[in-house]
Order: sequence, then structure tokens, then C-alpha cells
Amino acid sequence: MSTIYPFTALVGQDQMKLALLLNAVDPRVGGVLIQGDKGTAKSTAVRGLAKVLPMHRDGTPMKVVDLPLHCTEDRLVGTLDIERMLQEGKQKFSPGILFEAHENILYVDEVNLLEDYLVDTLLDVAAMGVNRVEREGISHSHPSRFILVGTMNPEEGAIRPQLLDRFGLSVTVKAETDVALRMEVLRRRLAFEDTPQAFIESYRKDDEALRKTIETARKALPTIGVDANLLELIANISITLGVEGHRSDITLLNSSRALAALQGEPHVTMDHLKQLTPLVVSHRMKRKPFEQREFDETMLENLWATYEGIQK
Repeated sequence: MSTIYPFTALVGQDQMKLALLLNAVDPRVGGVLIQGDKGTAKSTAVRGLAKVLPMHRDGTPMKVVDLPLHCTEDRLVGTLDIERMLQEGKQKFSPGILFEAHENILYVDEVNLLEDYLVDTLLDVAAMGVNRVEREGISHSHPSRFILVGTMNPEEGAIRPQLLDRFGLSVTVKAETDVALRMEVLRRRLAFEDTPQAFIESYRKDDEALRKTIETARKALPTIGVDANLLELIANISITLGVEGHRSDITLLNSSRALAALQGEPHVTMDHLKQLTPLVVSHRMKRKPFEQREFDETMLENLWATYEGIQK
């Protein structure tokens, strides 16, 4: 029997849980990079998420596919057996991790320590939804659409800005500083370790309710409206913060629609944009080399105030 810690039993870390749920509702959000110290429930949250996601169409459950730190390119993308194809005249493809990850969660722990060329390949496939393997003029492709989750401890090495931009959302997790919350973490962990199945069963209804919420949100997603003035605001957010390219605009739009669907609301509101802007732009803002600058919400206060003044 499964002994995965229930997603709904996690204490605190609300931004991390929200980022994961938004990707569960709409994988076009583009995945999430979770930054933080060890022991802050990053891996626990990812594995718990898989247990609350709706089943595949064939009735099989979604799973977490791990990408090892020392993975080879062939193991990641798969291999073509050229010699056998020449002998038999038939294409022989041995699938890799990207094949297994299709319609599942692809989890990359310590993504900042992964070889750059592997991260490039991984993010390209995540963006296109297709893995294409070419060897000696012969190619093979297959669908590879997944929820990408990367985790890292910033103290163990940085990640290139070009790669940061490719993650839809980014959250920073820290250990809880509230004594009551830390005590609740201890209580739940002790109960889970002493009687895991009983603990899991005690959260079964909560997990099932969350699964139904995700299913409902997925169905509602195509109907979520966005007013033209909010589209203008999304564009102005990136301009105000000096974010290059259009990826942040698209991600903020997709994640805001996913949040509206998750909350059962028919339209995106400015509150959705306020809540999600830090998750979308914090890792995309320009900064000097070696500078660790945290997102400052005061930079947007004038923009919010201006928009609200126009609406009155």
C-alpha cells in the first residue's frame, strides 16, 4: 500500500502548493521551480500532488518520474538503434525518461546542478510537448507533455537566467517560523510515522475533495474570461518591471485563468494578478551578476493604484 504523505496534510507553504495546483489545472503554466533549504517539504509536496491528480483516461494513476542528477542524454531522450535498423530495415527506438514522463509529473531535484545541455533539452521538450531524437539522419518523435517541477538549494549553486525564464513559476520556501505551525508539523509527522495508513486514511476525504476541485477547474478552464483592460495590465506589469520577452505575459495569463478556474470564478480579476505576479516575474527580473535580489511588491503599488483609479 502507498505510504506517500498526503498533499492536504502539508502545513503551510501555501505558495508552493498553489504553484503546483495551478500546473495541475493547466500544464501550459509551464512548470514550477521551487527554491529553498533542505527539509522544507519540496519533494513531499510533489509526490503528494501526484496522489490527488485525476486518473489518466485509461484509469491508471499519474506518477512522479524522477530525473537523476547524473542522467545521460540517451537516458533522457531515448536512443535509436541504427545498426539494427540497417540490418532489419525497421526503426528501433528505446524510450527514455521523457517518454515515461508523458502526462505525468517530471521531477528534477537539484536542477541547478544538472548539466546545462540536459536542462536545455528538457525545457525545449517541455515547451513543445514533443521529444524528437535524431541520429545519423534518422529521426523519431513522440509526445511528451508533463508537469515539470524543479527544486534547488540556491546555496549549492545558481541557475542560468536563460533557464530561469523557462520555468513558468518560481517560489521560495523557508522553514516555518511560527511556533504553532512548527508544532503542528511535528504532530502530523509523528502520527504519519507511527501509523501511516491510519494517517493517510484520515486525509482521504480531503484529498478526494481536492481531486474533484482540480477536475472541475480543468473542465471550466476554456470558459474563463479575461477583460481587455486586464490584458493591458498584464502587459504593463512586465514593462514596469523591465522583464524581457513575452513569456512572463503568457505565463501570468495562463496561471491567472487557472487560479480563477480553481476558485470557481468565471473571470480573471486583478486580485488574481496581484497574487500571482510575484510567482511569475520574481525569477525573470533583471539583476546584476551574483546579485540575489528578492521581489519587491512595492514596485507594483503605483501600477495597481493607477489601474484601480481608472476603474472607478
